[in-house]
Amino acid sequence: MTRGWQRAVAALALALLAGCASVPPSPAAPSSAAAEPAEPTMGRHPADPWEAFNRKMFAFNDALDEAILKPAGTAYRDFVPPLVQQGVSNVFGNIDDIWSVANLFLQGKVQYGLEMSMRFMTNTFFGVGGLFDVASDMGLVRRREDFGQTLGRWGFGTGPYLVLPLFGPRNVRDTIGLLVDRQGDPDKWLDAGDGRWLLFGLEVVAIRAELLSAGALFD
Repeated sequence: MTRGWQRAVAALALALLAGCASVPPSPAAPSSAAAEPAEPTMGRHPADPWEAFNRKMFAFNDALDEAILKPAGTAYRDFVPPLVQQGVSNVFGNIDDIWSVANLFLQGKVQYGLEMSMRFMTNTFFGVGGLFDVASDMGLVRRREDFGQTLGRWGFGTGPYLVLPLFGPRNVRDTIGLLVDRQGDPDKWLDAGDGRWLLFGLEVVAIRAELLSAGALFD
């Protein structure tokens, strides 16, 4: 998947592991033995002006994760052979590298762009279409870049905090970047009748499976 989608789904899955926006407590009342703890003030944080919406979206994402994504990821981890899981991850990662190359050049990072191009070609030709990550063994480091980072490099500010349905927590700049990143995802290359949604689902489940251990640690 492209850096757009892996960041997007990683945002999707990480959204389900991260928490909602933190909000500073409202000014505390004068201290006394019977004083109640101060309640958070909704919508007051300048970085989170859409707090009410963000909380609802976080609750929606969390419910979706508990009902569908986490069980699917757990089944994938437990029943799909580890070698197959690694191969799937490698192939999607190799496809991601194409988008990272484009963004590195757009950011003016020519040397890194050339290195990532070499990494992609090495894994594509010698790693059987990216099934094996031989480039890492050769010392070719993967550098993840997406269009949100490119916009940041061009001087665009982040904008307010925003939780998206499915795609989780990000900011306005990265949301705009996501719209561009999604155009390079492999499921966009297929017609609906050619398994597009199956590929999309495999991407999501595979990444969710990879994040199960992070979720356990978070819990």
